[in-house]
Amino acid sequence: MSNKLTLAGNIWIAADLHLGPDNPDTVQDFLQFLHSAQHQAHALILGGDIFNAWIGDDQIAHPAPWLAQVSEALRTFAQQHPLYLMRGNRDFLLGQTYARHVHATLLPDQVVLDTSAGLILMSHGDEYCLDDLAYQRFRHWVRKPWLQKLYLACPLSLRQRIADSARAGSQRGKQYKSKDIMDVQPAAIVAACEAHSVQAMVHGHTHRPAVHDIPGFEPVRRWVLPDWESDSSEGGRRGGYISIEGVQLCLHQWGQEDQCQTLGPQ
Repeated sequence: MSNKLTLAGNIWIAADLHLGPDNPDTVQDFLQFLHSAQHQAHALILGGDIFNAWIGDDQIAHPAPWLAQVSEALRTFAQQHPLYLMRGNRDFLLGQTYARHVHATLLPDQVVLDTSAGLILMSHGDEYCLDDLAYQRFRHWVRKPWLQKLYLACPLSLRQRIADSARAGSQRGKQYKSKDIMDVQPAAIVAACEAHSVQAMVHGHTHRPAVHDIPGFEPVRRWVLPDWESDSSEGGRRGGYISIEGVQLCLHQWGQEDQCQTLGPQ
């Protein structure tokens, strides 16, 4: 696979942050996370859905205060350590302009991380939810370059209204879908791991953080990143990250015991 990224040291991975103007507490938690990563990690990968909705890189010309704050914190981190960004289903329009703005490298949809723990397949994860046919149709069309060009030609205010409407429609649609349909398809996971001969897989998107066995493809495991939420009316906070250091992977979730596993290259 040509999309291979060689990384050394303590690697942190987070996804599904859903940063935006409506979740200031989550933004503050993320800024604190970046501060910790700056002092403890050697590289950081943000694996998609960094933003609750990304309506185009041109919004950085006159950024909202929360976005200016996040971008400055990302630049500060990237001045000392490698920073990598990946697109998700909510921020698939994230482009090279923003990546350059924060001194980050924009990754492809799938990348094999070559680490001291071995080869690890990393993606946002939505491409493996093949049983959700409605979502896959949506994903197919919104990734068309000509459709993106038309959308990005619209005024920012109109783009925001379209994004808000699409997100509301997605939330309504989830009420009628089973949890299994919105999860990854096991056969797709096995096929991806076989194709790239990896020791583990890391992804987000499903909001089901755990270390999952892959039936039929042991001992490889699927590590699912936590989604972040600190602004819920119910209180509490949700979030976390995965670290890769030496031959060990660890899933860290706020308020829960770490889950760690020793891999090592094969």
